[in-house]
Amino acid sequence: MHWTVHRNTFLALAVIAPGLLAADRPTFSKDVAPILQKRCQQCHRPGEVAPMPFLTYQQTRPWAKAIRSAVLSGKMPPWFADPHFGKFSNDLSLVQREIDTLVKWIDGGAPEGDPKDLPRPVAFEDGWNIGKPDLVVELPRPLPVPATGTLDIVYIVVPCNLKEDRWVQMAEIRPGNRALVHHVNAFVRGPDSPAMRKQAYGGPYIPPKLPVTAAQKAQPISDVLVDYVPGRISKSWHPGQAKFLAAGSDLILQIHYQTNGKAGTDRTKVGLVFARTPPRERVISAVAKNWDFEIPAGAADHEVHSGVELATDVTLVSLQPHMHYRGRSYEYKAIYPSGESEVLLKVPNWDFNWQMTYALAEPKVLPRGTRIECTAHYDNSANNPFNPDPAKVITYGEQTWDEMMSGWMEVAVEPGHDLKKIFVLKPPPAGEN
Repeated sequence: MHWTVHRNTFLALAVIAPGLLAADRPTFSKDVAPILQKRCQQCHRPGEVAPMPFLTYQQTRPWAKAIRSAVLSGKMPPWFADPHFGKFSNDLSLVQREIDTLVKWIDGGAPEGDPKDLPRPVAFEDGWNIGKPDLVVELPRPLPVPATGTLDIVYIVVPCNLKEDRWVQMAEIRPGNRALVHHVNAFVRGPDSPAMRKQAYGGPYIPPKLPVTAAQKAQPISDVLVDYVPGRISKSWHPGQAKFLAAGSDLILQIHYQTNGKAGTDRTKVGLVFARTPPRERVISAVAKNWDFEIPAGAADHEVHSGVELATDVTLVSLQPHMHYRGRSYEYKAIYPSGESEVLLKVPNWDFNWQMTYALAEPKVLPRGTRIECTAHYDNSANNPFNPDPAKVITYGEQTWDEMMSGWMEVAVEPGHDLKKIFVLKPPPAGEN
């Protein structure tokens, strides 16, 4: 009798156990696809920056081992902010539960599961991350790029043809040839701006190399609308916040092409989505920039500083550190009028190939008198595998083998605020302008 009971119990467990094991084993359809939609597919889909799509099981399964390595090492999804400082709305980093699910799925043979468990596919707009643009501004004709050589940055004026003022809620730059376009800045040329007025629309222009004046160095505000750099996808702002584009404005596209041994053409375009109602706050781009640093040859950990001081209360919207190949780490700190300080963003491991914008999850009000201080570290030693020349003293320059120290940020103020009264401007020395 006892044997019969135990035998029946054993048989029941033998039948149930495979079901328990199957239930504990993640599948692509039920467990992995939702993670990919949330964290990966904005890059891993046709036409985007990632080299392979992860939209289906058939596309993803061959990359299972590579995915395992990338998520365990923290290499993917790319995100470099120290989690102890600040919260950011565009944080793509995986939480531990998601990492465990992906690893368990791969270690369990990466099963597909029941396709009926798949979530509804994300409805991406073909060719855009911001949805269908209200306005597309593009180069009027393809621009030829040679196969070899060092190329100067070119500036191209393109018309917006706006008959009325508009507020930009989302913006995105789409390079026509990702293999040749290193970065693009889209600057707003207002109807009263004298910039490049002698240049015809669509013609590439290389400005003369002139010294940067003290007055230019003292002005943090920039008229950049949106940019494209390695790792950047698009820009959007919180409801009630937008950038301003006056009627009659044009865009000046600053494009840096890099040769790769094969000649080609590019026709970069900019997509804009307009706000449906006037915003509560106008978003302004600004930069805490150091123009005058010098990194000694062979220095493994050289520190450089920059900073700006607020002349009025602002809402901090986003932070975007910028350096080149020798960049090692970057930190933004707010020094408040009370003397208290707070680290706003810390990037302990800078990666030139992933120049992220860190958009605050909750916009932060910074009072008048606050100083935003930036600290960058550079590795100009032979131990830096990306260092073009560790024997060279490095100073500011636009090419990637030079360096920059730019603490970009976006702040928001009331729409009618005088832009000249956002930051404290130090007057240039006598005789300079």
